[in-house]
Amino acid sequence: MRVVLAVAATLAVALLGGAAAHALRLPNAPKCPVFPADNAWNQRVDSLPVAKNSAQMIASIGLNDPLHPDFGSGRYDGEPIGIPFDVVSSSTPTSKVKFDYSDESDRVRYPIPRGVHIEGGARSTGDRHALLVDKSSCRLYELYDLHHTGHGWTAGSGATWSLLSDHLRPAGWTSADAAGLPIFPGLARWDEVSRGVIDHALRFTAPETRRAYVYPARHYASNSTSAKLPPMGLRVRLKASVDISSFPKQARVVLKALQVYGAILADNGSPWYISGAPNSHWSNDGLHSLGRLTGADFEVVNTSSLPEPGR
Repeated sequence: MRVVLAVAATLAVALLGGAAAHALRLPNAPKCPVFPADNAWNQRVDSLPVAKNSAQMIASIGLNDPLHPDFGSGRYDGEPIGIPFDVVSSSTPTSKVKFDYSDESDRVRYPIPRGVHIEGGARSTGDRHALLVDKSSCRLYELYDLHHTGHGWTAGSGATWSLLSDHLRPAGWTSADAAGLPIFPGLARWDEVSRGVIDHALRFTAPETRRAYVYPARHYASNSTSAKLPPMGLRVRLKASVDISSFPKQARVVLKALQVYGAILADNGSPWYISGAPNSHWSNDGLHSLGRLTGADFEVVNTSSLPEPGR
């Protein structure tokens, strides 16, 4: 009977296919997927055709600009490099947050832990993102421009998602990111790289974008209607013809993800900056080898054939 059960279990895993392939979860929140396997962040794009306007879009982002890891180990100006996140639980005290963009923010209580990690640190003048993964409810909370004042917490905007659902934000709504997308699923994380695979798309920025957005984005951050500029949500990938075998191991894992899952345009910023979470195990020298590649090594993907869960 044990042999039969073992064979049946093996067969079941084989039949699950794509669902079984998307199995990497946070070590300290193992019950929570980072969105369902069919979510846009988790869809492979390596076999999809190139978009007709690919050359124009790549040129507008920066044909000769290098790929840049906007994360790493150690500190820059005294603060960790990248966008940090905290794993919280039902025992974490929740707080009311006052928002600048309250009409497009989720006005719920946010589980902000003592010593919450803020992008750039407590004194940062940058985006000051705070990402909170609730392992008890499998819910993601994200905040932009988070500050603590004498009157409590304030932020530019805030959004929350169920990690078990493909639900999108309302059309036209921002989030803690310009594109109205969650930030967390687009981060390169050390726990993934240490296991040898990133099985999702990455988040990246471009210097100038269009007053438009495409799935899965829900918001734009531009006044320009020029068709020469990329819309928020644009999906790019590293060309399959790019040989990544000579890159250091950490860089190879990142590059393989960019070939298989690609990257999603999520904010205005420096060209080809890809996002990740800070960790002391990153090799900054290894990650900086990514700069050997430029925009010319990328192409825009035609994603029209992909399902659009959450619509």
